[in-house]
Amino acid sequence: MGALLRPWLPSGPAPLPALRPRRAPRLVSKDGRCNIELVHGERLAFFLVDVWTAVVEIRWRFVLLLVVLAFTGSWFFFSLLWYWIARSNGDLESQNPTEGHARCIENVHGLTTAFLYSLETQTTIGYGGRTLTGHCGGSVALLVLQSLVGLFINCFMCGVVLAKLSLPRKRARTVAFSDRAVICLKKGRLCLLLRVANLRKTLLIGSHIYGKLVRGCSTADGEALILDQVDVNFTVDAGKDNLFFVCPLTLYHVIDRASPFYELSADTLPLQDFELVVFLDGTAESTSSTCQVRTSYTPQEVMWGHTFLPIISKTKTGKYRVDFSNFSRSVPVNTPHCAVCFCADVEQTVSSCKHLHKPQKQGIDNPGFMENNPDLQGRRRIRNWTSLFRIDFL
Repeated sequence: MGALLRPWLPSGPAPLPALRPRRAPRLVSKDGRCNIELVHGERLAFFLVDVWTAVVEIRWRFVLLLVVLAFTGSWFFFSLLWYWIARSNGDLESQNPTEGHARCIENVHGLTTAFLYSLETQTTIGYGGRTLTGHCGGSVALLVLQSLVGLFINCFMCGVVLAKLSLPRKRARTVAFSDRAVICLKKGRLCLLLRVANLRKTLLIGSHIYGKLVRGCSTADGEALILDQVDVNFTVDAGKDNLFFVCPLTLYHVIDRASPFYELSADTLPLQDFELVVFLDGTAESTSSTCQVRTSYTPQEVMWGHTFLPIISKTKTGKYRVDFSNFSRSVPVNTPHCAVCFCADVEQTVSSCKHLHKPQKQGIDNPGFMENNPDLQGRRRIRNWTSLFRIDFL
């Protein structure tokens, strides 16, 4: 029980001043964005393979610019075609049409009026000043084509706007993780704890939480792995799947021999180079859309020997109140200095207890059997008197 009797507190031994913690760039930011850059790739080819997803994922400023360019570009393009039809038929003022000339389009005398007619046709405004006469077959075909193109542009842009408004990432922003993680004792085990809270009253159905430890290492063949991933299991007292996510939950990971944090200690933790990425998957109750929330913790954001402050209380009226001012706050507590010594002391204690308290088999007398055997009854009386004498003697 050496580790249990030597708790680590913040006032304990500090790391050597010559060693400084290594600050590597984050793979996943605190708000869940991935720090990945793709180079020497055909971005235009990737864009054309899945245009819909590419348009939905771009920023709002580019979506609005795309809407303006799509509509104005189509109006101007078709205005050139209308201008060409009017010019081919001799309807322009510069061509001096005769008094009985049969026009293809009324009141289209130049490029400006052709643009106005194109806008009125595609937006179905219909001021009545410029109309199609029907004397030209090409003008009728162009009218049908522009109507179909305008309908397609309207549907596509409305779908993009609605899809961006209903993105699951918006729901994911209403789920918050604590700014730090802590390592302390929980139910007699050394655990890594963090908090997660749902900021909406609507639940996340089928919530599942898990983690990945990302670090650099080398294989037995000498291959350097920059982003090696190791599974980190998180759970709550009620399990790890289908969480009842109605109030903030404290998630914990048991640091045992199977844990990737088993060889850490209070002194070596700030000097490590890893990133703990935590994922929360769930389905929004109101929209039935699945979403994923991500965050990450660096060694500098993991507090050894701390525990979170309580945040849930009950009012006099019977309501449960959550104080988010203490959501990420922690206080120092007695904690073993390292996971290896703690697990060794626990195993030694358990083995010694098993050695001292060996189970002994005890028989049960059958009263009916004793009544039918007078010799055994006499032996039992002698044994009872002997036990009484031993108790009085002690």
